[in-house]
Amino acid sequence: MVPLRSRAAASLLHLLPRGRITRALGRFTEARIPLPLLRPVLAIYSRAYDVALDEAVVPSGGFRSFNEFFTRQLREGIHRVDADPATVVSPADGRLDDAGPVTIDRRFTVKGQEYDAATLLDDADAARAYEGGHYFIVYLSPRDYHRVHSPVAGRVREVRHIPGDLFPVNEMGVRTVPGLFARNERVVVHVDTALGPAAVVFVGAFVVGKITLTIDAPPRPELGGRAAVRSFREGEGPALAKADEHGAFQLGSTVVVLLGPAAHGRWVASQGSDPTPVRVGDAVARALDGEAS
Repeated sequence: MVPLRSRAAASLLHLLPRGRITRALGRFTEARIPLPLLRPVLAIYSRAYDVALDEAVVPSGGFRSFNEFFTRQLREGIHRVDADPATVVSPADGRLDDAGPVTIDRRFTVKGQEYDAATLLDDADAARAYEGGHYFIVYLSPRDYHRVHSPVAGRVREVRHIPGDLFPVNEMGVRTVPGLFARNERVVVHVDTALGPAAVVFVGAFVVGKITLTIDAPPRPELGGRAAVRSFREGEGPALAKADEHGAFQLGSTVVVLLGPAAHGRWVASQGSDPTPVRVGDAVARALDGEAS
């Protein structure tokens, strides 16, 4: 049962102009701020959220904006990538919140809520590739490294930026907003791999000012507009090695990964009653026979 306080907070969020607030905050985080003002704020934030600044690459002279801090890079060697070609790795630092099968009618269940892959991807035809497949979800908290990496090696086939709402993706949001991940703004990166198709879904959230991609992507659509799509001819999309960078969130959010039917009955994903801490490159799914298909 959802606590009364959470229900009240969710009701308040429904009344706020979430998209406008979030985009305004995004512009603010990109602004250059005098270092004497920015440094103490970032120090307080880092202490409050236990940010591991010793892992970060800090620019000479320090971070010059909130965005530089939120999208900080990490020192070489912090992430160790599972090199087994039969594994799918975590695309982000955070916690593995859920994992499980995608049914033959393209549905999957996250914390008691049922989702339709066609709605999540905004593409019924693309969703058919994941019938009988597998999914997993990684949640990035405000303390985490905010860059997102490829969970598989392959070649990008399509990038789709879907306008949507911007509810929080924390525990309160997941439990109080029906179909949260398929309602919020999101970017879907479809990748063709030796293990079958994979979809990496960046799910936006309240006060996540922007989702930026390092691969070739369409422009961000207008609030309330249509999805923006960039497709590539077979074999011409950007090539990705496992754990190559896809893009970044400002602040924290969630990544949903869908895997094709090769996952069905052949993969073991980390899951259980408690979320599992993960880092970029950690194996979260593995072919049972140890072989790529």
